[in-house]
Amino acid sequence: MKLAVGFILYEDITAQYLAEFLPSLQEALSFLAPTEVSVYVYDNSCPSHELNRQAITVWQASLGSSSWSVVYQTEGKNQGFGRAYNILIRQAQANQAEYFLIINPDTKLEPESISRLLEVISQDNSLGSVAPKILRWERLAPTVIKIIDSLGLGLSAGLKFFDRGQGSIDHNTLEAESILGPSGAAGLFRMSALEKVAQNNGQKQYFDERFFMYKEDCDLAYRLFLAGYKSQLVPRACIYHDRSATSSGRGFFSLLRERFTKSRQIRSWSFFSQHLIYLKYWSNQDIRGRLLIVIRFIFYFIFSLILERFLLKEYLNVWHSYRGLTNI
Repeated sequence: MKLAVGFILYEDITAQYLAEFLPSLQEALSFLAPTEVSVYVYDNSCPSHELNRQAITVWQASLGSSSWSVVYQTEGKNQGFGRAYNILIRQAQANQAEYFLIINPDTKLEPESISRLLEVISQDNSLGSVAPKILRWERLAPTVIKIIDSLGLGLSAGLKFFDRGQGSIDHNTLEAESILGPSGAAGLFRMSALEKVAQNNGQKQYFDERFFMYKEDCDLAYRLFLAGYKSQLVPRACIYHDRSATSSGRGFFSLLRERFTKSRQIRSWSFFSQHLIYLKYWSNQDIRGRLLIVIRFIFYFIFSLILERFLLKEYLNVWHSYRGLTNI
């Protein structure tokens, strides 16, 4: 059972977490034989930012020669989420890995989280992926109450993807259940399943690289679903995730306030990705689903026309990307 673990770094956004993330990952991997594990790290930071590289170098040195291998790499620029992960997954495939764990560095793993995920996926060949229970990591204001960050991805009519259970209190009574797929924060994938759904746009792509950020996990989960693979929540595998940018309220005005705290670039990526999802999977939807997509499309257009006119150019970018006229 060969496991590849991959995570992506980006400047101070990830550097602040590594002192806690790396020891928790090390402890979780200690339940597995070192010869069965490889760790792949991709740093999207610019050349002048060395905090992430320095932290990985110190960590590598502390592991010793008898531990698992750690491969660190960077090209000194931000490749985006999907492209960076594709580089890592292709390397894992060349190294004959059977499973690939995607994990954000703004997480903290419970000791047996990885071994429990592997136990479940290795016993059922119909599973293309499994997801841990992800709770919010209250780093700055710890609390006794545990809040759910994600119980895996769900999907409602009209291609509306969501993190199941997000914002609910965790009562630790969950059982294993079917889901659409793992959240991009943490998920274990069967390599043979990733190979089956990979796109070939000149070079094999597991994540669709047109999604620079946002919805790339939804796109991959949906492709695995359409290919006939199942996914399962493993609540005994627990990981904590710092989602500090999430608003505590989920009403319309809370969501609107949260949206305007984000940069134009982030809002553009999110807008682009959602509309690319609509175009990619329009033909897979029933009448009700298509009607909901049209309604949401009209809402987004009116919203951007009134409040965020800079987003209007993204309609052309999405169409060109979908038609293969530009490489976005």
